[in-house]
Amino acid sequence: MNTQSISLDFPADILLALNETENELRQRIRLALAVQLYKAQKLTVGKAAQIAGLSRLQFETVLSENEIPISNLTDAEVMDDIAKLK
Repeated sequence: MNTQSISLDFPADILLALNETENELRQRIRLALAVQLYKAQKLTVGKAAQIAGLSRLQFETVLSENEIPISNLTDAEVMDDIAKLK
């Protein structure tokens, strides 16, 4: 998988203020970005999980813990799918 790096500048004391390592902050930013892009329907759950550096199941668990729907299907779409399966 090809990767692209993006650099962000922060005040020098931000890691101290957050009491986090650079890797912990990097992971927090990746997860927050992935969740936000998924919520905005810019990425699928699988692609968002890739950005977060998590498995799909781990990312779906994070979504569930934050009460973010894993599916964007409406009730009508689900009922239509059920009818098609009968």
